[in-house]
Amino acid sequence: MGVAEVNRSIDAVWRIESGRVIAALAGLVRDVSWAEELAQDALVAALEQWPRDGVPTNPGAWLTAVGKRRAIDGLRHRQVRDRKVAELGRDLGEGAFTPDFDAAFEDTIDDDLLRLIFTACHPVLTPQARAALTLRMVGGLKTEEIARAFLVPESTMAQRITRAKKTLAEAGVPFEVPGTADRPQRLASVLEVTYLIFNEGYAATAGQDWMRPALCEDALRLARMLQTLMPDEAEVHGLAALLEIQASRTAARTDAAGEPVLLLEQDRRRWDHLLIRRGLAALERARTSSDQAGPYTLQAEIAACHARARTAEETDWARIAASYTELAQVAPSPVVELNRAVAVSFADGPAAGLAVARPLASEPALARYHLLPAVLGDLLAKLGRYDEAAAEFTRAAELTGNAREQALLRDRAADCTAGVPPRR
Repeated sequence: MGVAEVNRSIDAVWRIESGRVIAALAGLVRDVSWAEELAQDALVAALEQWPRDGVPTNPGAWLTAVGKRRAIDGLRHRQVRDRKVAELGRDLGEGAFTPDFDAAFEDTIDDDLLRLIFTACHPVLTPQARAALTLRMVGGLKTEEIARAFLVPESTMAQRITRAKKTLAEAGVPFEVPGTADRPQRLASVLEVTYLIFNEGYAATAGQDWMRPALCEDALRLARMLQTLMPDEAEVHGLAALLEIQASRTAARTDAAGEPVLLLEQDRRRWDHLLIRRGLAALERARTSSDQAGPYTLQAEIAACHARARTAEETDWARIAASYTELAQVAPSPVVELNRAVAVSFADGPAAGLAVARPLASEPALARYHLLPAVLGDLLAKLGRYDEAAAEFTRAAELTGNAREQALLRDRAADCTAGVPPRR
C-alpha cells in the first residue's frame, strides 16, 4: 500500500474512530480538551508510523493506546501523584494490542462516547458552538471542514471551538451522562444540535448552494449513533426517522442545473426508498417506545405522509394538518403554526391557509424569517392577488441569504408582477 493510499485510509479511520478515541481518552483523563489533544497526538503518530508499518487491525484501539501513553507522559510531566500514574498504567497494560485490550476497548467505549456527546452538546454552550464542537470531537471533522460547512473563515471557527472548550472547563461541566432529573433537558440539547447540523446541510442558510449534503450525512451518522447508544429513547428514534425520510429526497431536490425543485414538484422516483424504509422503521420504534409522541416523532409522522404518497396528489393533507395541530400543542412555535397554515391551505383551500398565516406577520420571532412572506406570497398568488403576492415574494428574497433561493423567489415575484401564476 503506497503512502498516499495509507494517508487516505488514515483520513477515513479518523472520521470513523475519532469520536470513540476522544471519548475513551476523556473517560480516563476527565478533560475533554486534553483528550482531543491526546487524540491528535495519536493521529500524528499514525501519520508517521502507518505508512511504514501498515494500518493496524484495530486502528481505533491503536490510536487510543498511543493517546493513553501520551496521557501518562503528560501526567508525569505535570508531577501528578504516583497513584494516578500507576492507575493509568494498569489501564494501558503491558500489551496494548492484545485481544484482551481490544475487547475492553469495545466493551467500555459506548459509555464514554455517550458521555462525550452529552458534554459537547451541553446547554451552557450556544447552539452554534455545540454543533461545531460535536462535529469536531464526535464527527471527526477538521476545523477547516466545519468552517467551510458553515461558511465562516477557518480562524473564526477555530476561535469558536476554542471558546467552547474553555467555557466547558470554566463551567466545570463533568464528563458524564446526566442523571434522571437533568436527562430530558440534556437529551433535548443533543437532539437539537443533531437537527441543527442536518438542517444547515438540507437547506443552507447562505451561500451559492441549495444544499450541503455532507452535513446531512454527518447528522445522519450522529442520529444513527444515538439510536445505538440510547435504544430506549423514543425521541432519538423519532429524530432518526425524520432525518432518514428527509434525506431520502436529496437527489430530487435540485435539477440538472442545480436549481431548487420544491417538494410537490419532485420526481418521486428519485427518492431513496432505502432511506424511506429506514425512516419508517425508526418511526415505528419511536411509536412503540412511548405512548406520547414527542416533537421529532410528530415531524417524522408528517414526513412519512409525504413519503407514503406515490404522487403529490395522493398526499393526505388532512392528516398532515392534524399532525401539525398536535405538534403545536406539544411544541408550540410560530414556525409550527406557519407550517400548519400551509397544510391547511392544501386541505381546505388557500383562503383557509391565509387565515392561519396572516396573523403571524405580527410575530417578532418571524420578523426576519423569509419563509413567512414566501408562504404568504404563494397563498396570495393562488387567490389571484398578484400585486400583493409580488410584494411578499420580493420581501422573502431580500430576507434569505441563499443565492439559489433568492433567484427562485425573484422569479416568482416577476411572474406575479406580470399578472400570471408563478411558474415554479
